[in-house]
Amino acid sequence: MSSLNQTPSANRLHISFFGCRNAGKSSVVNAVTGQELSIVSDIKGTTTDPVTKAMELLPLGPVVIIDTPGIDDVGQLGELRVRRTKKILNKTDLAVLVVDGAIGMQTADQELVELFQKKEIPYLVVYNKADLVQSVPKDGENEIWVSAAEGTNIYELKERIGALVKTDTMTRKLVGQLLKPLDMVILVCPIDESAPKGRMILPQQQAIRDVLEAGAIAVVIREHELAATLERLGNQAAMVVTDSQAFALVGKETPDSIPLTSFSILMANYKGFLKTAVNGISALKNLKDGDKVLIAEGCTHHRQCNDIGTVKLPNWLRAYSGKKLEFEFCSGRDFPEDVSPYALVVHCGGCMLTEREVQYRMRCTVDQGIPFTNYGTVIAMVTGTLERSLRIFPEIHDMLK
Repeated sequence: MSSLNQTPSANRLHISFFGCRNAGKSSVVNAVTGQELSIVSDIKGTTTDPVTKAMELLPLGPVVIIDTPGIDDVGQLGELRVRRTKKILNKTDLAVLVVDGAIGMQTADQELVELFQKKEIPYLVVYNKADLVQSVPKDGENEIWVSAAEGTNIYELKERIGALVKTDTMTRKLVGQLLKPLDMVILVCPIDESAPKGRMILPQQQAIRDVLEAGAIAVVIREHELAATLERLGNQAAMVVTDSQAFALVGKETPDSIPLTSFSILMANYKGFLKTAVNGISALKNLKDGDKVLIAEGCTHHRQCNDIGTVKLPNWLRAYSGKKLEFEFCSGRDFPEDVSPYALVVHCGGCMLTEREVQYRMRCTVDQGIPFTNYGTVIAMVTGTLERSLRIFPEIHDMLK
């Protein structure tokens, strides 16, 4: 299996192409990717829904290319498509605005540029159909002229897109930055009724890969095997990482001298919202009878009878707060823009979402004055292991003082 196929969508750079109908947006996408990714036609509105393709794009590596419907679509269905197109911005790392060079920038194009700037999304304006323009202007700082029909400046376009990528986005690690070569890392991975059959969940897979790339040694066990494993290793493990649901047991059996944290806390740090999650955890002490709590997941899956999001977390929160709380749930791409009815938002680690999409949800929540935290932080708090699980991140650990 190639490294391309092993790269999860959430860990790929998301490059979205926007523009008005008939600007040649799909033609530019096909020229950049070297594939017939999108249907090309002279008929306006040929692309009716976002088209997504995971692929390898040199010189960037694994990416997700998204071709969106025309931003100037009309009618009731057109309005729905425009709304869906704007939602794509929430998970876009790089935006490419394709403008019909023979016509020039339209009002809808300018509105998109303003949205890119408001959301702080790196962007590039691509003037297409250079072959139809008598005198092609010089490229600007955020502008380039191309001809998708003749392949003119397509290589230069890919180079310009690559130059917009932040290098830390491509090199950030889940746990590898905390390890030294030959460190022994114990990964506690419970196998219960909610575990996917025949495979491990994404944070566990990613942690194993990180440990190996750091030149360290991964020891993968179930929770009830921890005590015997530590004994065999002479309590010499460099770190123990556990599934949050096993925090209570693992915390008791892991000597205080060995750093302990969870996959969920590592993922929150990896996605850039651990500080906010730790800030938001104080809301648990201020919950009142009748308060609504939103529990949000980035993935969709079949709910088990003892599901962590809909069963275990509500039970833990009720027991810890001692209050009669109300719970609402959302999953997948659905996340309410208005979270003001809630006293607290508890999000998953976000392993199936891009960093930008998780942080968009975080900012929406915090901007409305609502505390935002995540599964792992809540579970660490209610099991009394939060302080210990944050020691590996001294700056964030100091926030508890």
